[in-house]
Amino acid sequence: MENKNILVVSGLSVSYKKHVHVLDHVSFEIERGEILGLVGESGCGKSTLAKAILSMIKHESGEITFDVSADSKGIRPQMVFQDPYSSLNPVKKVGWILEEPLKLKGGITKAKRLEKVSEMLNRVGLGDAYADRYPRQLSGGQRQRVALAGALILEPELLIADEPVSALDVTIQAQIIELLLKLHRDMNLSVLFISHDLRVVYQMCDRVMIMKKGEIVEKGTVQEVYFAPKHEYTKTLLEAAGISEDKSLIG
Repeated sequence: MENKNILVVSGLSVSYKKHVHVLDHVSFEIERGEILGLVGESGCGKSTLAKAILSMIKHESGEITFDVSADSKGIRPQMVFQDPYSSLNPVKKVGWILEEPLKLKGGITKAKRLEKVSEMLNRVGLGDAYADRYPRQLSGGQRQRVALAGALILEPELLIADEPVSALDVTIQAQIIELLLKLHRDMNLSVLFISHDLRVVYQMCDRVMIMKKGEIVEKGTVQEVYFAPKHEYTKTLLEAAGISEDKSLIG
């Protein structure tokens, strides 16, 4: 029987320098097919948690268990960053950028790789012509679409999206959110969606976790956390966003 959780994090702690806890005994799980939001102010440890999950930084204690299905061929979680320009190779064309993960994986013919690049460009709302462009020739929204295509071209089961729309204007934000939701449905993705924007998280997520100074202080469905918050810090965030007074701001 397939495990309902694709990711389980238990008692995760990360320290920088000497005994400065950035993450302090963080525990949570992500169910298959769900979008889990992670909310907190800048510097609270959100990005550190994402990097620890991806083994980009070491954790001093705790466990991270990623349960891939037999169909995934062992593809690890992939990540989309806040600033797509810094994560895209500026001297390479989009086609090269998207093909490279397929080359590194190996065992895929050139024709199949190009077919996959074309498929992903169209899936993210661009088109084959974009394969011949450099990142500098794209708008911020187009770059983020390319970054999404690159993260998903190996068909991972879990996507970590670290502030993926915060650098975009409101109109483009809405387009990328709609695209993420479509990709989530079409590819049966599980998503860890990291943001400081409570309105965006409400639109995107099934459940949400609130992080303060490296600890998860509250978690639950978006309805539970937004409409019946238990922790004072959650209430403070909702008040700061103007949501506690006017629930119509989140739909």
